[in-house]
Amino acid sequence: MAKNILVLAGSPRRGGNTDQLADAFTAGAEQAGHTVVRFRTADKNIKGCIDCKTCFSKGTACSIPDDFAELAPLLEQADVLVLATPLYWFSFSAQLKPAIDKIYSFFIGNRPLKIKECLLLVSGGDKEERKFDGIVKSYQLIAEFLGWQDSGTLIVPGLHGKDDILKSDGLRQAEALGRGIA
Repeated sequence: MAKNILVLAGSPRRGGNTDQLADAFTAGAEQAGHTVVRFRTADKNIKGCIDCKTCFSKGTACSIPDDFAELAPLLEQADVLVLATPLYWFSFSAQLKPAIDKIYSFFIGNRPLKIKECLLLVSGGDKEERKFDGIVKSYQLIAEFLGWQDSGTLIVPGLHGKDDILKSDGLRQAEALGRGIA
């Protein structure tokens, strides 16, 4: 059964390692017959959640006007959510984090999303995979809290230069993850 997959791409570097991972994942998912929409959070102005708890009270998911108004309908249509991010200080990029935080609006607004699965694609400069433990744990707790099935985590360490991903097995793995969405 074909699924609607939303990829939140959180890298500020266009065409960099994380973008290439998202591209490879997308190619695999489309080969498997799924529909993929990519939303580049780095190109948007999404402010952080201020916990005002007025979600959906003004006709939009978030009462604070910003580009989350573009993302909210895409979240509502998605069956699968993919978080694609570089590792910044052991966590999500600043360009992705506000979008993740504002998913809270669906919880507060009692508007359950139809998302049932999620995946994490993360690249970073550090060569030690243990340095990715913080982002992986945060991702796992988000999935658990929202009742989403973790359908895969891909960590590609040791990437400093823009095209270092090409020297790794990461793109093949990302494409296989995309093809593997059931």
